[in-house]
Amino acid sequence: MATATTIAALNEHIGQPVRLQGWLYNSRSSGKLLFLLVRDGTGICQCVLEKTADNADMFDAARHLGQESSIEIVGEARADERSEGGVEVSASQVTPIHAAEGYPITPKPHGIDFLFKNRHLWFRSRRQWVILHVRATVIDAIRRFFNDRGFVLIDTPIFAPSAGEGSQTLFKVDYFGEEVYLAQTGQLYLESACMSHRKVYCFGPTFRAEKSKTRRHLTEFWMVEPEIAYCTVDDVIALAEDFICAIAQRVLDDHRSDLEFLGRDISKLEAIQKPFHRLTYSEAAELLHGDKVRTMLEQDLHNAKARVTELEKMIADKESERSGPGVKKWKAEKLAQEIAEHREELGDVETDVQNIPKHMELAAGFEWGGDLGGSDETIIARMHDRPVFVTHYPRECKAFYMKRDPDDPRVVQNFDLLAPEGYGEIIGGSQREDSYDALVERIQEEGLPQEDYEWYLDLRRYGSVPHGGFGLGVERTVAWLCGLKHIRETIPYPRLMGRFYP
Repeated sequence: MATATTIAALNEHIGQPVRLQGWLYNSRSSGKLLFLLVRDGTGICQCVLEKTADNADMFDAARHLGQESSIEIVGEARADERSEGGVEVSASQVTPIHAAEGYPITPKPHGIDFLFKNRHLWFRSRRQWVILHVRATVIDAIRRFFNDRGFVLIDTPIFAPSAGEGSQTLFKVDYFGEEVYLAQTGQLYLESACMSHRKVYCFGPTFRAEKSKTRRHLTEFWMVEPEIAYCTVDDVIALAEDFICAIAQRVLDDHRSDLEFLGRDISKLEAIQKPFHRLTYSEAAELLHGDKVRTMLEQDLHNAKARVTELEKMIADKESERSGPGVKKWKAEKLAQEIAEHREELGDVETDVQNIPKHMELAAGFEWGGDLGGSDETIIARMHDRPVFVTHYPRECKAFYMKRDPDDPRVVQNFDLLAPEGYGEIIGGSQREDSYDALVERIQEEGLPQEDYEWYLDLRRYGSVPHGGFGLGVERTVAWLCGLKHIRETIPYPRLMGRFYP
């Protein structure tokens, strides 16, 4: 009797009869052999059905099954080094559960808008399956890191009566006739909790109404935020460093083959070791003005222009070959897919050609006092082979709750952690202002209504202590670990400007 199992566990049943339940990912036939690529949610496996006099009807029915038909396969698991996972199934029975027709996401090329309109189905494609598996591992690693270190999970509210970050990025909500906002952060609420439990964290969705369409921005994303009583900014930085190392190592341990499938340079992640680089904001500003940055960007522009010329020639050559006489159907389809991929890359590189001079101008003209922009962060991150902490930003460009540096009141005791390879900020953190008078002064400087923050000021009235924490964006972290160009693939249903379907 065949043992019901999953593709991930097939190597435990070599030489035994097994039963798989899944979906038809792809198929091809070669004479009397039918090769069915089946996925079951745990992996992908090739199942081979041989046509005989006794199974001719079943063979023909299986050969006509459409992509994503749900099926049950019975056969013998056998070792095969050429097959994915090292196991193949020699099928003796193929039973359709539901025969699908006209599945819209075929092996041919599709535009990104089409794929996101069909996000509910695009999940089934291998690339998306891999990315969301890595995301699940990152989330588990996050929870394990804090739970194992004695942090208490605190669920903070989604509806907030006031701004936690900049008021210009608030989503307004009608709350039974009162105006409230979707939470930008759980931090302020966590600060009250850390005065009770000492070490706490929250983990949930966060909302920012930024009118930005960059590859790093979503309007709804997930963030984890730890907060610790009796700690300094250096303590928070040390925690963040250990945290990132733990997540990166977990992903390497569990997903090496998945990362290789995505084309990720594994050596870049293996280099994520302590100590990370550290720069003050002032040092970062000097770096942006330096010759190394200008030389790097000039070389980027030269390379981008050369790549545009190369891609245009590749597209023209393949278009000519595809429309030539006697081209077989499979070859034409393969060329069409390659052309689509080249065109997508060409669009990205042409955008680079337009943007690099702007980045050069922004870097050269950067003035002390302004916040680092996305292009600035990209440049600084590219100049380092490991994550880099940028610390002590000017207080005018940072949130009101950050503690002033006693040695230089122009700056605050904060940091951003920039991921290498140009991925930019993935963590922002600080020591919090624990002085009642100093916090009131900052609230008034920012023009915030003090009455909305009286509960927050209570934390400074009754037993205030040095404390701090940080926030890490899950999607930016997954994009970096997987080596993805755009953050939109890192969340099941991305919400961006103009995109909220499905």
